[in-house]
Amino acid sequence: MFGFLKKSTDNDAAAPAAAAPSWRERLKAGLARTRAQFGGRMKSIFARGKVDDELLEELETLLLTSDIGIEATEHLLADLKARAKKDKLETPEAIQQALADALCALLQPLEAPLDVAGHRPFIVMLAGINGAGKTTSIGKLARYFQAQGKSVLLAAGDTFRAAAREQLMTWGERNGVTVIAQESGDPAAVIFDAIGAAKARGIDVVLADTAGRLPTQLHLMEEIAKVRRVIQKAEPSGPHETLLVLDANIGQNALAQVKAFDKAIAVSGLVVTKLDGTAKGGALAAIARQCPKPVRFIGVGEGIDDLRPFVARDFVDAMFE
Repeated sequence: MFGFLKKSTDNDAAAPAAAAPSWRERLKAGLARTRAQFGGRMKSIFARGKVDDELLEELETLLLTSDIGIEATEHLLADLKARAKKDKLETPEAIQQALADALCALLQPLEAPLDVAGHRPFIVMLAGINGAGKTTSIGKLARYFQAQGKSVLLAAGDTFRAAAREQLMTWGERNGVTVIAQESGDPAAVIFDAIGAAKARGIDVVLADTAGRLPTQLHLMEEIAKVRRVIQKAEPSGPHETLLVLDANIGQNALAQVKAFDKAIAVSGLVVTKLDGTAKGGALAAIARQCPKPVRFIGVGEGIDDLRPFVARDFVDAMFE
């Protein structure tokens, strides 16, 4: 068992803040592929300037091909019809704004920033399939919490992949935080020891990595359930947050992942990564309608600051503008 503490060598902070684009600009750029899929066809659909059966039929096709899902699509179309009747919408701009408002209202309940003030250490367990971006997300979350003045400790609970452990240690070095790791062994034991170390050192936030696994790998789903039980032995009130990391590229498959991981480890929040590489950003609407879980963070780039709390209005604006 070992840990280390090394100052960050990241030179990004030395760059003038004015030179960096704002988060809204980065979000808009990151959702360019989703917006191209969504916004381009929408203009032609709304050009007739009235909400009639033909418009609704074309819009239904667009929403479904944008991975918004059947239930969410039906909900949005019904909401749009109601708004059109109530407000007598007669221009393309007004119809588009009404749809944006309907989508924002659907996504609004998912907007719930993670508050780590209630426990010390506040234990965050991360899970997801291989390649979803768990380890990278942990590194970015470490920076996010540090920016809030919190001390952070990382637990390298992915003991299957040596590369995952090394990657997490690199993030720890970059952020100047301690990483508790083992070269091999039981992931639950690593996280158990990390929680003990965090208590002894007065750490504010523990971010616990776990190995990637598919929901169909039942023995591995049982193993991650064991990890959660061991965390509760180390700290009866924990884990205080169980985050499922979802790759935005999987679209509608996200629903199955949320349901399966929720059954195994009681998912309390989502991190949606790689929104900049997909045209399937609409999948968040399907999640909101069918298995609503708070979207704590979204990622739209490779940069260390490209993981931020989800804000429904900013997200919708970036899809439509």
